[in-house]
Amino acid sequence: MTLECLNSVFDQTRSVKFEIIVVDNNSNDGSFAAIKKNYSTVHLVESKENLGFARANNLASKYATGKYLLLLNPDTVILDGAIEKLVTFAESNGGESIYGGRTLNGKREIEKSSCWGRPTPWSFFCYGVGLTSVFRDSALFNPEAYGNWQRDTVRNVDIVSGCFLLIRKSMWDGLGGFDPKFFMYGEEADLCMRAKNIGVQPIICPRATIVHYGGASEKVRADMMVRLFKGKISLIQRHWLGGWVPFGVFMYMYGTLLRYCLCSIMSWLSKNNAASVACWKEIWQRRDEWKNGYQ
Repeated sequence: MTLECLNSVFDQTRSVKFEIIVVDNNSNDGSFAAIKKNYSTVHLVESKENLGFARANNLASKYATGKYLLLLNPDTVILDGAIEKLVTFAESNGGESIYGGRTLNGKREIEKSSCWGRPTPWSFFCYGVGLTSVFRDSALFNPEAYGNWQRDTVRNVDIVSGCFLLIRKSMWDGLGGFDPKFFMYGEEADLCMRAKNIGVQPIICPRATIVHYGGASEKVRADMMVRLFKGKISLIQRHWLGGWVPFGVFMYMYGTLLRYCLCSIMSWLSKNNAASVACWKEIWQRRDEWKNGYQ
């Protein structure tokens, strides 16, 4: 998958001068050797431990010499000159923002996680009582997902996904890169929210479209969700007023228990859906791992 990503970058990026830096997070599937063999011009950095997403990108950025940094997940494919289009958009916009594009999943359907709204007590309440699941296309009840917006227009957003994020190198350095406290999930939200606090406005350019398979490095869904929840809790600890943080933690715990109970009832009635029951059961049982965020 990483080789496919690299091939698409070279194939679809002709008019922009670029360098590629890959941090190998202590993989054990032959990735390092395969990249070294097939792409001699790639700057390959080998880590003897899994640094996580935030620290690995911070490490990669130290080797970068370009005007912009483009963060790109290995489970992505560049379509139709997307990098060139994003850079052109950034230049025409003055280059003083954080830029993202439009992402499609493996079935070439719109993936809404290319950007999202900042977490608020209201959005956490909607998650906790299940409104986000019932009204997925509602901007009121699913505010972090921006309702039914198809990411097909230029729009200011709160957060750009780290899977495809363009930022001026000087701005990245000024913000101190990602907070290494975040192992995986939440680091790009923290970066964008810190940037907005100093007047930097993240923007989505829909003409820059990629495929993002999503979660390809996370084989167990419960593990992925535990990391995601850790990131969410860490985010509100950083950016909410202290009195609201316990409320946010409670709503995520309540929402997790609610989903576990509802999935169990539905599974009992339909005699299937056992995988979802097992997943939510494990997330609930592991709540002590995520309710305090990344420590």
